[in-house]
Amino acid sequence: MTYRVSYEDGWASNAIRRTEYYRTEFEALGRARELIEVGHHYGIAIHSDSDGVLTGICLELKLGMVATD
Repeated sequence: MTYRVSYEDGWASNAIRRTEYYRTEFEALGRARELIEVGHHYGIAIHSDSDGVLTGICLELKLGMVATD
């Protein structure tokens, strides 16, 4: 199965939509975690052929992220 990680690269006014492809869910989730931790990317989503799209809170829960103050 193929997993796609799509995100906006850059500031909101001139962001470029990028898509990267991964062979496993583990690789795709790892890349999504990197993008979230860097904090310069917006609209991060993981797409799979069978499960649909993971974004926002659902993606963060899948990654096991916790809220911080």
